[in-house]
Amino acid sequence: MTRLGITVDYADDFASSATEVVEFERAGIDVVAVAEAYSFDAVSRLGYLAAITSRVALLSAILPIYSRTPALIAMTAAGLDSVSGGRFELGLGSSGAQVIEGFHGVPFTAPLGHLREVVEICRAVWRREKLEHAGKNYTVPLLGGLGKPLKLINTPVRESIPIALASLTPKAVEQTAEIANGWLPLFYHPTKSAAAWGDALAAGAARRDPALGPLDVIVTAPFHIGPGADQALDAHRQRVALYVGGMGARNANFYNDLAVRYGYGDEAARVQELYLAGEKAAAAEALPEELIRETALIGTESEVRARVAALVESGVTTLMIAPLAPTRDGRIAAIEAARALL
Repeated sequence: MTRLGITVDYADDFASSATEVVEFERAGIDVVAVAEAYSFDAVSRLGYLAAITSRVALLSAILPIYSRTPALIAMTAAGLDSVSGGRFELGLGSSGAQVIEGFHGVPFTAPLGHLREVVEICRAVWRREKLEHAGKNYTVPLLGGLGKPLKLINTPVRESIPIALASLTPKAVEQTAEIANGWLPLFYHPTKSAAAWGDALAAGAARRDPALGPLDVIVTAPFHIGPGADQALDAHRQRVALYVGGMGARNANFYNDLAVRYGYGDEAARVQELYLAGEKAAAAEALPEELIRETALIGTESEVRARVAALVESGVTTLMIAPLAPTRDGRIAAIEAARALL
């Protein structure tokens, strides 16, 4: 059965969102994710949600790895798993140079290597091993200093907390399929996902430890059924234009590269050209209609039902929806509708 979840955005009014999460839990969601950017941190919010919920899994989506040491990430995950009674799932990602260097003042280098070592260190900490790690990116303890190998003082609720990685490039997705419990793609297109990532997923899975179990494919999509669908699609179009057109630099935009792998190379180039020239509305209009519709769950009930079925058929195992209804009652109704569709 596919899990259903919602995401608490980093820009949301958290006090209001938290009370809604309790109602969403009653309505049948399985997972709550909390986002983090150059915003309030996700950890404090996840701890609060752990206290006011009783059943749902709690996912960080995502904690950027460069702003925390690997050991602190492991400690934080173990702490959140403890206060939630074993309900925490650790979503990690590298973020990008604009945030890591621009906000944290930390070099954005070798993201795949850093992610792999963070995963290794976290799992060693949770097993309560004395931490000794000699990698290309992290050395613990530091050589030549006074430090000695230490192990976590507390005993974690679980020695194997699920780890999901946000990844888009083929090499990153391959690594995710090899080492992670879950995968967090963005702008997931169900009928084109195999073309964009199929080889990478297969290559990673071939090296995967069977003990990890099947890869949990965690996909987020805006959700709206019925009147107002055109406005909802337009809002989604603006967001996709921002990412495909304006994220990163002209030759370093992972989302633009993804649109190219989906088969929209000419359109992706045009969207970026327009967006970087300040013509944001024109950039949004230049996006392929298929890309907008297939990466969203917006439309009539039959249209959304067909897209949900396509997601599940493509391998999605956790569906995170962003209900676009303007009222709390409308968002609860959206959760119930999505649960019925699954």
